[in-house]
Amino acid sequence: MSCGPALIDRHGRTISYLRISVTDRCDLRCRYCMAEEMTFLPKAQLLSLEEIALIAERFIARGVTKIRLSGGEPLVRRDVGELVRRLGRSLGHGLDELTMTTNATRLADHAEALYAAGMRRINVSLDSRDPATFRHITRHGDVAQVLDGIFAARDAGLKVKINLVALKGLNDHEIPEMLAWCGANGFDLSLIETMPLGAIDEDRADRFVPLTQVFADLAARFTLDPSDHNSGGPARYWRVSPWGTKLGLISPLTNNFCATCNRVRLTTEGKLFMCLGHDDQVDLKTAIREGGLAALDAALDAAMIRKPERHDFAIAPGSAPAVARHMSVTGG
Repeated sequence: MSCGPALIDRHGRTISYLRISVTDRCDLRCRYCMAEEMTFLPKAQLLSLEEIALIAERFIARGVTKIRLSGGEPLVRRDVGELVRRLGRSLGHGLDELTMTTNATRLADHAEALYAAGMRRINVSLDSRDPATFRHITRHGDVAQVLDGIFAARDAGLKVKINLVALKGLNDHEIPEMLAWCGANGFDLSLIETMPLGAIDEDRADRFVPLTQVFADLAARFTLDPSDHNSGGPARYWRVSPWGTKLGLISPLTNNFCATCNRVRLTTEGKLFMCLGHDDQVDLKTAIREGGLAALDAALDAAMIRKPERHDFAIAPGSAPAVARHMSVTGG
């Protein structure tokens, strides 16, 4: 594989992290993420597994060292295991880490294969351990199935990080207990502010919890020491005593982290979004189908010129989402 110049945007930021949504479909309907009735993309519009792999490998050749597979729910795509195995062959050959964000409903069936393909770390979206609350947030999910997947991943050798979106009046009171549970079981925890992406059936402002408030509550209950840990993403970390668990905060609204953004996102239909909070995108599917790797390289160069300096997220009562597309389209 021939190498190309590093991907550096017009603001001087080096792009080293690619997130790939392998499907916009999901087997849950989390209230802050999706509407209850969703229309998903027809399969004919999606990138093939071969195309995803070729695009990812070209990113690696141009300096991307970390790839995260996401969705929707990546494990609902039937051929995702084959993609993981192929990308895993690049580990140690330009790629430092291959990981995944999943809701864990199907993780028990895939955990050993993911580890065998080279994954060593996985993020699991889990907003509540209470069965009734979990079912309410996801509309129909079974938390026992998710917990089975989480422990299967741990047993397979995967390091697990729990992602929890803080939601006022739904799960914010559970966060201290979730942190203690993570510590006792060897999991890290990242807390995330809800983001204004896509139309949903509720007003996000009613559920928004600033993580500054959550952190103040946790600091009064736990010993939190600042950590210089860097996972390659936007989280700031603290180490939690006595377990050594890492607590991460992802706060796009109360603590903008755009100045150090190193990420771009590839959708399942081949659109490259340079920023989660903007609609501007570059069509990589057309580029690779009509012009091969040369056209793909040109499209990546164009994307670097068009990457914005920052997002414009804001949440206020009755306000429209920052962008019309749902998080499941762009990938988490």
